[in-house]
Amino acid sequence: MSQTHVPLWLLVALQAAVSGVSLVVEIVAGRMLAPYVGMSLYTWTSIIAVVLAGFSAGHWWGGHIAERPARQALATTGWVMLAAAFSTAGALLLLRLIGGPVLASVEHPVFGIVILTTGVFFLPSLFAGVPAPVLAQIAVMQQDARSGRSLGAMFAAGAVGAIAGTLLAGFVFIPWLGTSLTLAIVTAIYLFAAALLLWLSRPVNRPGVALVAYALVIALGAVSLTRLSSCTTESQYFCIRVLDVSAQPESPVRRLVLDHLSHGTSARDLPRTMFSEFTAMFDAIARGRLEPGPFSAFFIGGGTYSVPRAWADRDTGPITVAEIDPEVTRTAVQEFWLEPEGMTILDQDARVALQKQPDARFDVIVGDAFGDIAVPPHLITQEFFRLVRSRLSDDGVFLMNVIDFPERLEALSAITATLASVFASVEIWTEESLPSPGEQRVFVLVAADRQTPFSVVTAAAPDPTRFAAMAQSFTDRLVARSSPAILTDDYAPIDRLLGGHF
Repeated sequence: MSQTHVPLWLLVALQAAVSGVSLVVEIVAGRMLAPYVGMSLYTWTSIIAVVLAGFSAGHWWGGHIAERPARQALATTGWVMLAAAFSTAGALLLLRLIGGPVLASVEHPVFGIVILTTGVFFLPSLFAGVPAPVLAQIAVMQQDARSGRSLGAMFAAGAVGAIAGTLLAGFVFIPWLGTSLTLAIVTAIYLFAAALLLWLSRPVNRPGVALVAYALVIALGAVSLTRLSSCTTESQYFCIRVLDVSAQPESPVRRLVLDHLSHGTSARDLPRTMFSEFTAMFDAIARGRLEPGPFSAFFIGGGTYSVPRAWADRDTGPITVAEIDPEVTRTAVQEFWLEPEGMTILDQDARVALQKQPDARFDVIVGDAFGDIAVPPHLITQEFFRLVRSRLSDDGVFLMNVIDFPERLEALSAITATLASVFASVEIWTEESLPSPGEQRVFVLVAADRQTPFSVVTAAAPDPTRFAAMAQSFTDRLVARSSPAILTDDYAPIDRLLGGHF
């Protein structure tokens, strides 16, 4: 390759920039997919695999381009970067167009995640992978005597750029700018790279720079179409949406959606009314065991703060809530009529919060860790349950919700067995009705040193609903049938237990 000279520092800078923003897209992909499929091991596995596949194919393609004369190789790479800009600018719009149809047509949730990820993020990664071998080849051919150092500098630039892009995405772009503006910045950098490469290739593509200027307007316009984000707020952890589900405007009722899952519904004028099965069970079972009270409560997660709000309205006793996302708490105050005065709200992971209070004792600890196939594994292990037990009072009780498919119940069985290795009594509560085929069933596990003195409750959810504890013989058969492994910090395959088998 000859006929042109590009300073090594410029090649290094280009490689670092392209590598950096390509990793920004990889991190942003998780936030973009979350409103559709949530965040789970399967989501990140799909993202990483698809992006790496795109990079690999791009590197292979770029290697063929690198064999051309330098000017022609730079020109072709410039056009590829223009394609990277357009595919990145249109990613959010494409996701909105195909997200619903793909997930509706693919029965298996994991396959749906893989197909959706591939459809949206393979092409941007493919195009972003092309420049590396082209720029490296030019750097090596221009400095034969020091080709090794030049090659090392290019590899180092790619790695440093990837590190910088990852850090910027996680700590700056997503929490401070949001998804759409982040993609706009990535698009602009790709367009700048395209213009620079086309300019370096002159006179092969002299009109190219002007064309990129027009492309800049079009591409950023495409990103602006997605500025009407489906998120009410984008926090460091979630895409937060607040939906009005009121039957009567004068009596507002709102629903909180974190990523793709409903995390609670509250009515302004009915603070004691529960709108979901598991919160109704939390409320009825805990109060049935502990009233007339008062009793102290610790909540793992806040969401809409439905149960804490109800118990505060009843003045049941001191309430502590560990909600890792401060924006969720602010949303609960602003949109769900939470009055935090009198509560202790910790902006921490619940496990960390409990570890930091070695002398604290609570009469009830409530765990709402489940959401479809997205479950924090560190909150369902034997080690965590031992921590929970150590923070309960002598007659305290731990309640947690579990969502599983009645045809399998593998997750329910494993968590029940793990709880039983720590607590003397573990009960499985659910709605007193037969499940529908394919239904995801909501359960509440009640763990303590003694059994609940009642086996049936009727609670509003919001309509009056009967909930019952499964017979001990059912629990024994459930555990014996699947012989589940005890979930530990070292081994807690909850994604597989919930996601099914291939």
